[in-house]
Amino acid sequence: MWGEAVLVALILIGILGKSNILATAACILLVIKLTNLFVLFPILERRGLELGLLFLMVSVLVPFATGQVPPKELLNSFASVPGILAILGGTLATYMNGQGLNMLKVEPELMVGLVIGGIIGIVFLKGIPVGPLMAAGLTALFLKIVDMLK
Repeated sequence: MWGEAVLVALILIGILGKSNILATAACILLVIKLTNLFVLFPILERRGLELGLLFLMVSVLVPFATGQVPPKELLNSFASVPGILAILGGTLATYMNGQGLNMLKVEPELMVGLVIGGIIGIVFLKGIPVGPLMAAGLTALFLKIVDMLK
């Protein structure tokens, strides 16, 4: 009963916060729960993040597949300050994602805080929940800073 109440609350928060992604995700989970398709929960928990990242990567690579990114533009990304900073940002973000994944393996209980923080970011800051690993990476960085300040 508690799980259903949380999902309904998340649906309402998503609707009120104008976050279709949050509302839809909570709806999907509620339907799975109410139809007793519990076998899907471990699959979603284990592979859902990978599947989401796969679709995110596919959407990012579509311009390359369709030829919308000409070779000259690709080469220019290595020769301009914004292009070099974008490469640096992508490299740093990927590193931080790895740090977040490692942290979650050691301290999986922190996922609750990441979810709550993600919901707050969606509803109040109009954020987009594509970065649970980045959120974990930032958390790992914050924890290292706190340890250094002790």
